Amino acid sequence: MATTITDITAADWSPKLGEPGSVVENLDDINQCIKVILETPKGSRAHEPLFGSDVWQFLDQPLSEALPRIINAVIESVEEWEPRAKLTSVVPVTTEAGSGKITLQLEWQLKDYDAGTQQTEVTL
Repeated sequence: MATTITDITAADWSPKLGEPGSVVENLDDINQCIKVILETPKGSRAHEPLFGSDVWQFLDQPLSEALPRIINAVIESVEEWEPRAKLTSVVPVTTEAGSGKITLQLEWQLKDYDAGTQQTEVTL
């Protein structure tokens, strides 16, 4: 795994968020991309308004109504914006009562070959 731009060996890589000069490659790149997709509200990017997820519109609803809608929005957005990954499950791990935040654990696999199941945790 590369840590700086001069160490890149993979075709799939991105700048590592929050660490200027660092990069992520391969599975770490996909993991970071999934988080970015889910943490970006649709319509928030002026030049790419369809990018992101609709999960934000459900966070203030009662949990019993919100969870199925959030899970559906997660599935739709990852399927649309991350073609390298196939979600196998989306599970609410933790909810902080009254905070409006939900932590989801996503399990996914690479679409093109078997590298096992990967996990991504996202707090919304």
